[in-house]
Amino acid sequence: MTTVEAKLEAAREDLAARDGVVVAFSGGVDSSAVAALAYDALGEDAVACTAKSETLPEAELEDARRVASEIGIRHEIVSFSELESEEFVENDDDRCYHCRTMRLGEMLETARDLGVGTVCDGTNADDPGAGHRPGLQAVEELDVHSPLLAHDITKDEVRAIADHYDLSVAEKPSMACLSSRIPTGLEVTEDRLTRIERAEALLRQWGFEQFRVRDHDGLARIEVAPDELERALELEFVETVRAELSTLGFDHVTLDLHGYRTGSVSPETEDEEPVVEDVFATESSSDD
Repeated sequence: MTTVEAKLEAAREDLAARDGVVVAFSGGVDSSAVAALAYDALGEDAVACTAKSETLPEAELEDARRVASEIGIRHEIVSFSELESEEFVENDDDRCYHCRTMRLGEMLETARDLGVGTVCDGTNADDPGAGHRPGLQAVEELDVHSPLLAHDITKDEVRAIADHYDLSVAEKPSMACLSSRIPTGLEVTEDRLTRIERAEALLRQWGFEQFRVRDHDGLARIEVAPDELERALELEFVETVRAELSTLGFDHVTLDLHGYRTGSVSPETEDEEPVVEDVFATESSSDD
């Protein structure tokens, strides 16, 4: 038995020992692996639950529906609004804590309604060491079970488990919520979330796989994976994306030549300054 197989079996046995579980389910590879393990272990006593809000792209919701169907697990969708929270809208460096607290709160309420005692999430063994992750505090405070973390299952091993269950998302890139595209310190609004979602839908239509459109209050900063940068510089794409994003309300459209980077609009540590400056806010004194 390989290391991954041993960890898979340990996680499956962990879940099988429970009366039932509700899995906080985004349709990404981590939560999908947990949902597949839970369904394998518990059958009808496992439920996947997706919390629908303004920060969840419609394409991601459709992915969640599709992957739940692949697994065969019961899928519940609940709705809430992060924008009702002043702390979330303020968008300080604990935004993810406020978001995760609300989202997992919906999971816990669903579990209570179903008479289920355990809520699981997809935190994996690599997550605690991946920089500033305030959302993990919410997981701990709400006593949510993280089977991937508990059994030391890394991201690569999560993908291997997803492949074991023949899940279509086994190689899916990570996809954080839409608010992660807004620089820390700049308010999260429905208008900003909407134009980000529409802008990223355009990049998806052009076949890009790993990307973000960062919204710097009037400036769109497009990040794509380094191996996709060359395609992003093609004239047809440049002209199309510039025109389309301008109609969405962006005053300036840029391509970040560093390529895609996680958390590039948020401080990595509590000592760093938030990234909110609009580089076009102050007019140059030069005529050039």
